[in-house]
Amino acid sequence: MTDIQTVEEALQHPERFRVSIFGSARIKKDSPEYQKVFNLAKNLGKLGINIVTGGGPGIMEAANSGLKAGTNGDAKSVGLTVDLPWETEGNDHLDISKHFQRFSNRLDHFMALSNVVVVMPGGIGTCLELFYTWQLVQVEHICEIPIILADDMWHTLYNWVKKDLLGQGLVSEPDLKPIFCTSTNEQTCEIIELAYREFKKEGNNVCLNIDKYQP
Repeated sequence: MTDIQTVEEALQHPERFRVSIFGSARIKKDSPEYQKVFNLAKNLGKLGINIVTGGGPGIMEAANSGLKAGTNGDAKSVGLTVDLPWETEGNDHLDISKHFQRFSNRLDHFMALSNVVVVMPGGIGTCLELFYTWQLVQVEHICEIPIILADDMWHTLYNWVKKDLLGQGLVSEPDLKPIFCTSTNEQTCEIIELAYREFKKEGNNVCLNIDKYQP
């Protein structure tokens, strides 16, 4: 297997399956949310699945450190950091990192790298990442990847989308198809493993984002 050292190299290897985990930098290490993400990433590392985060503290650090704790060396921990007034460098658990000046370019790299997106507790930045992914799936600028809302706070938002947006005809029923609501790591892993199995088959249901959406 090719030893990938940079994000640019990663973009040239679409045969690697990657899960992006979005969430707040404000989540503390002693919180249940941090531990939940750490354990999820640790399980994915054992499966040899690569993880992509924003590379910062909080949920991002939980995911990157969890992967490092679980992997046997095959899975890579990727961080896409960005200029922020309160966040100047990435966490200490990254195998591959790339720094961005603007959110827009960073988001496009997330989209090109992601085969699954997992959304954990977060604020405005996480909302941006969720809705950017969702819209690009809607307009077929990227493949129909699973978008997993892995916390109850997002289930409330999803129910609002169904009630008010779908109810008023502002979105269509197929727009909701990529969304999966989970409450436990077991449920989240089940969806990811299913997507991973389909990916490895390289069948008609597998779409490689790098072929369809260049950052």
